[in-house]
Amino acid sequence: MTLTVQNEIKKKASSGVHQKLLASASLIVMLIFFSLASDKFLQTSNLIGILQATSVNGVLAVAVTMVIITGGIDLSVGTLMTFTAVIAGVVLTYLGMPLPLGIVAAIGTGALCGFVSGTLIARMKIPPFIATLGMMLILKGLSLVISGTKPIYFNGTPGFSQISTGSLIGTVVPFLPIPNGVLVLFVLAVFVAFVLNRTALGRYTFALGSNEEAARLSGVNTDFWKVCVYSLSGGICGIAGLIIASRLNSAQPALGLGYELDAIAAVVIGGTSLAGGRGSVLGTIIGAFIMSVLLNGLRILSVAQEWQTVVTGLIIILAVYADMVRRQRV
Repeated sequence: MTLTVQNEIKKKASSGVHQKLLASASLIVMLIFFSLASDKFLQTSNLIGILQATSVNGVLAVAVTMVIITGGIDLSVGTLMTFTAVIAGVVLTYLGMPLPLGIVAAIGTGALCGFVSGTLIARMKIPPFIATLGMMLILKGLSLVISGTKPIYFNGTPGFSQISTGSLIGTVVPFLPIPNGVLVLFVLAVFVAFVLNRTALGRYTFALGSNEEAARLSGVNTDFWKVCVYSLSGGICGIAGLIIASRLNSAQPALGLGYELDAIAAVVIGGTSLAGGRGSVLGTIIGAFIMSVLLNGLRILSVAQEWQTVVTGLIIILAVYADMVRRQRV
């Protein structure tokens, strides 16, 4: 990469610090507000519910973070999560395979679907919005076809429910029953942060979003690295599919639509620019917790479901507008 591209990446990265601080402050304010508004908010069962919800949305948001940093978008992450859960159900329930094979099948299927999306975008030059929109509809249909439009239950798969609802930390520290799904989220976040900040894939991910043409002229195989990003993102969606299937103890083929909006909102709230070239996993995790705390708090306060949807939409609009303002100042 040229020195110009590297300087542009560093400039955009430093501009996101204030957004992460603002997001952190917003999360703290929300926690205080809902704690004072309802004595049910700080109950252990409710806090665990928030953590479990964040584990799913957070993993999807981490997957989307990498794609958005490249300047792309992925609308298929929600239905891809569902599709990988269905595949896990077929392997474990219908075929009776061992748990490790079901896990590999889900993650491998996610990576394969991401590879297809990345190829459509990088090689065939189909706009990311259109390519992933088409993939979203394809995966939604395949989930219903493969499952026969019926849920697939994992009652006969020992240990599957422990992926999300078990607590490895709780067995060591009984007063800290953090669900395994959250542990998976944090481990995954550390891994992806390492990839973005310490590997060639991470450097080229930021380069694609900062100035793809300059990176290409510098000798970077932009198509190859873009496919790699979408493939890794798809594999991460496979992990999200395992977590939500474990939490529900079933693969629900009609589930998935709408999750991509919460994930994208979490990413943008956390400071990742929709224009690409700037973002962090830490900001995404904070954004995911903001979304989970907000929706949980609204439910605790008995706000109607339709108004919760309205609030989510407003948050997405405000987050995008804030991103536009930040870009004008950079």
